[in-house]
Amino acid sequence: MSVLLIAIARIIDLAFTIYTFIVIARALISWVNPDPYNPIVRFLHNATDPALYRLRRLIPFLQAGSLDLSPIALLILLSVVQQVLVSFLYQLAR
Repeated sequence: MSVLLIAIARIIDLAFTIYTFIVIARALISWVNPDPYNPIVRFLHNATDPALYRLRRLIPFLQAGSLDLSPIALLILLSVVQQVLVSFLYQLAR
């Protein structure tokens, strides 16, 4: 049972890490004017828009004028949830 929990913890950790890189890529492409019909750009927007939209609705001051801090807030939130969840699963496996 503990081996299974460790495997699940690693998979969840990897999923959070991959999503973190997706959010970072989305933030980086927002600095340029990307082609909205590019499949990579569309994937990045489709993967991150739901989470960023919810954050912007919950905390409206994250988007002040042309400065959007919601990707940074999402990265912090992802990091905290990742650490808590993965640590909990590792402790449960022991």
